[in-house]
Formats: sequence, C-alpha cells, structure tokens
Amino acid sequence: MHKILALLLLSLVSSPVCAEDSARARLAAFSADLHSVSASFEQSVTGASGHRGEVSSGKMMLQAPRQLRWHTTSPFEQLIVADGSKVWIYDPDLEQVSVRKQGAEEAHSPLTVLTDLGQLDAEFVVSEAGERDGLRWLKLVSRASEPEFAFAELGFAESDLARMRFEDALGNTTEIRFSDWKRDPRLPADTFSFSPPAGVDVVGDAEADAEVFPIKD
Repeated sequence: MHKILALLLLSLVSSPVCAEDSARARLAAFSADLHSVSASFEQSVTGASGHRGEVSSGKMMLQAPRQLRWHTTSPFEQLIVADGSKVWIYDPDLEQVSVRKQGAEEAHSPLTVLTDLGQLDAEFVVSEAGERDGLRWLKLVSRASEPEFAFAELGFAESDLARMRFEDALGNTTEIRFSDWKRDPRLPADTFSFSPPAGVDVVGDAEADAEVFPIKD
C-alpha cells in the first residue's frame, strides 16, 4: 500500500463543530485555517478473504500543500517522505531507498484535503456515509481516471479525524486509526526533506528532472 500512503497527515484538535453535525461539517471544522498537522497512527490491512495482517504504528506529519512524512516504527521501521516533488521510501532493514516523482496521483490522496479543503469536491465525489462505531463517516470516490483505491472513508469524532479506511478494487481494506493530533505544530526545518544514507541502494533516480522507476505496491 505504499502509493496510497504516499498519496500521502498542542493537544488534540478541538476546533468548534459546525451547527450541522454531519461528517462534512466535522471535516470543515477540523481543517479550518489548518496549515500543518501531526498525529500518531496504527495501520492494518485486511484481505478480501477477511484475514487481517499485523498492526503497524508510528507518526505522521502533513503540511500544505503536498508534503508528507510517514514514519512507521513498529513492528519494522520504514520512512516515507513526500517533499512536494519526489516521494522517498526508505527501508532501513533492506538498506534500500526507492524514489520517484511525486505525480498527479498524490493530488488525489484524501490526506491532502485535511490542509486544503478546496480540493475536496474537485478531486472527489463526496457523500455522507452515516454513523457507526460512534463516528460520523464521509465517503470519498476519486474523480481520477485511474484511481488508486475504489473509495476512501473518513471517520470523525466530534472534533478530530479518528479513522480512515481505503478499499481497493480487489476488496482489500486498509484501516488507519489516528490519535494525539497536534494542530500547526512547530516542525523541524528538515521534516519534509530526505537524503539517502551513505551505503544504501537507491532504486530510481534522485535527480530533480529525471525519469524514475515506478514504485509498486
């Protein structure tokens, strides 16, 4: 699910909820005047057969308009950095870095609407998906000609994004649970930059204008 993640997201966010208590209203409240966010996450993938893989966890940071840092720390370390022009995926255990251009597909990532709500209707067909598990859900279907997922759902508590679900065309479901949201945190200057460590294999081309190998899921 690398590309979905790359197509990369104070105290807990506590923006006021709009009078219309819908999932869309909660998204609007969450995203109001938001430039950057950070959160902890837990992620799992369930196959179409119902088998659920192991849970991974870590920290994510998102900054407008298209920068993402997704750092998985357990059970294995992996770092994904989208710097606005390239996507870097670093696997320390494999001593390998994959890099490719940050293309148009990242513009269709549901994560990007958190800091740029103006993309919502331009990039997705949006509908209310009701209430379950104590959350109000918003369903997003990409308008892209070749979307990376069949649909995505955002599950909102009263004042924050609690869960995100993706389902692909094969019926596999990725679920991400968020916690410890911080609104417009002070981020280090190098948060969204990456340089391959010495001695690692680099798959692709790190030159700014070069064609690179596409990264497969």
